[in-house]
Amino acid sequence: MNTKVETPYEQLAKVFHEPNRLSIVSALCAAAEGLTFNELRDDCNLTDGNLNRHLAVLREAGVVRTDKTFVDEKPRTTVFITRTGLDRFQEYLTALQEVLKTAQKAIPSDKKAAHLSGALRAVTR
Repeated sequence: MNTKVETPYEQLAKVFHEPNRLSIVSALCAAAEGLTFNELRDDCNLTDGNLNRHLAVLREAGVVRTDKTFVDEKPRTTVFITRTGLDRFQEYLTALQEVLKTAQKAIPSDKKAAHLSGALRAVTR
């Protein structure tokens, strides 16, 4: 019988937790009409290759989809967050909020910090 309790840390989806992918998905959440590859690259301050690599991971996870069209005879790739991606990202944000609340509560107040600092000095003498 497995009685292991899942912690908020285990809820942090690694697909979103990488800083560049967090930027990409965050930008896409605010873009109902999607973003072109170039807009997304510039908004997230990434290189073409770096953005391509992260989009491949996000596509494989079902988080984003890309549409390729031609505009004025030039190729245009537009990136959209999927419904599944949006739902999973919301779950990730909820878990992240819990982790951050726990961390914030664990940060000692000034009074506690002074006590801990004094205890540390006593131990290191």
